[in-house]
Amino acid sequence: MAASMLEILDELDRILEPGRFQDYCPNGLQVPGPAEVTTVATGVSAHAELFELAAAERASLLVVHHGLFWGTGPGPIDATLKRRLQILFDAEIALAAYHLPLDAHPEIGNNALLARALGAVRLDPFAPHHGESIGILAVLPGEGIRAGELFARVADITSREPLVFDAGPEQVHSVAIVSGAGADFLTDAAAVGADALLTGEPAERVMAQARESGLHFIAAGHYATETLGVQRLGEHVSERFGVRHVFLDVPNPV
Repeated sequence: MAASMLEILDELDRILEPGRFQDYCPNGLQVPGPAEVTTVATGVSAHAELFELAAAERASLLVVHHGLFWGTGPGPIDATLKRRLQILFDAEIALAAYHLPLDAHPEIGNNALLARALGAVRLDPFAPHHGESIGILAVLPGEGIRAGELFARVADITSREPLVFDAGPEQVHSVAIVSGAGADFLTDAAAVGADALLTGEPAERVMAQARESGLHFIAAGHYATETLGVQRLGEHVSERFGVRHVFLDVPNPV
């Protein structure tokens, strides 16, 4: 079954509302493709290996979290970017990217899905960014869970062992979540009374900050913490438009 490319992109913009965010990159369509979509592929980051996998799946549209273009948009095209674009052009694949809007969404966003996977019973806004919250404060049920159980759940969700600075309380009641590169929100997490901060990448300074703030810092991988949202977005497109969806996993230890 085929669906209109324009209608799918309109639906993605309607759900994610990219105009609300002051982002580091252009959100939405980055590379045009065919007028109709039969297969939509999703992946975390735009690069040649992902594009080749999408071409092998005969995808018409590839939706990613990290697109090709950052800042104000395209600059000079070097050899790497030329190769990446050539793969898309030759396979007639459109590329769309959604960054902060996909982190922030309260239902299908990376942070909300991580919170629900941890068993949260309440999801509160967290991590203000130019007037919009991009993270989640996940409130755990009852008396919370033991710290070791929290770390184990994170490992199970992300399929990798997280880097943990175990500096918080034994019983964890709330977890601040900012997927990807959210280490700078550690002080914000402490300010709202969270017992832990879950993010993707660590920064050198966070070990001392976590110890001095008395909270757990959990770095579970930039890639690993940002697979859930784009997968769910692809599933929504498939359900809404009746097209095939495939998630293309290119694991990254970072």
